[in-house]
Amino acid sequence: MEYFVQQLINGLTLGAVYGLIAIGYTMVYGIIGMINFAHGEIFMIGAFHALIIALGLGITTGTWIPVALVAALVGTMLLTPIYGWALERVAYRPLRGSPRLATLITAIGMSIYLPNQVQLLQGARIKTLPPVLQGGFEIMEGGGFVVTLSYLQILIMVLTVTLMVAFTLIIEKTALGRAQRACEQDRTMAALSGINVDRTIALTFVMGATLASVAGMIFLLRYGVIDFFIGFLVGIKAFTAAVLGGIGSLPGAMLGGFLIGLIEAFWSGYFTVEYKDVAAFSILVLVLIFRPTGLLGKPDIEKV
Repeated sequence: MEYFVQQLINGLTLGAVYGLIAIGYTMVYGIIGMINFAHGEIFMIGAFHALIIALGLGITTGTWIPVALVAALVGTMLLTPIYGWALERVAYRPLRGSPRLATLITAIGMSIYLPNQVQLLQGARIKTLPPVLQGGFEIMEGGGFVVTLSYLQILIMVLTVTLMVAFTLIIEKTALGRAQRACEQDRTMAALSGINVDRTIALTFVMGATLASVAGMIFLLRYGVIDFFIGFLVGIKAFTAAVLGGIGSLPGAMLGGFLIGLIEAFWSGYFTVEYKDVAAFSILVLVLIFRPTGLLGKPDIEKV
């Protein structure tokens, strides 16, 4: 039982990373019907921004850790969205009226360009950050196994839930959220109603990049090791989470992220870590076979 609880905590922590990135996928798809395959690279850039700011503040040489962590979080949330805005403005907006194949190729091209840009600027070597937030609570003990909940895991869960609630309120209660929902239903009619569609879509990319930047910092603090290629696999898993939960649904993206994290954690704990990715993608295949719209997704109704 103790081992199960520990894997449950680990899975939820990992799922929080996937869920934050998955929200970016589902927001963009919900408005313009396009999968931003470069979104995983935005997550990677956010991790590098957090590392550079943290090391620049001397977080490993005696700086008061809470101040450095807050500064790194705010810094990466301010810098990384610039990439999201530029990505939409340069790569996607000129092709918005083109066939979907053109935007798909552009998205894949940007997902190749961005990690290579980071490699040229930061080098190909792995970057590390020593543990900066240690300690935690012992929840239960049995059979010689102690279940621990670290301060970092608490921070990750609190940060994830806070951001999820905040962005949900933005979409449901603000003028920007109403504009996003209008663009999701019909961009032409939204434009005729006075909504600035270009600005709304650009802000959607910025919001998704903001969440991805937080996920990048969480990943850095959790594992302490990053490189220019981490965005690919994590991005694919986050996309899988978005599809699993129901592409276009924010709660579905978060649910899918937690499910992917739990599948990986329990498979690694009870079977073999080498096949954890196979297990996650197999669950996705089963869900798509029996529920193509995902767990919380709604089928598209074509009006005639």
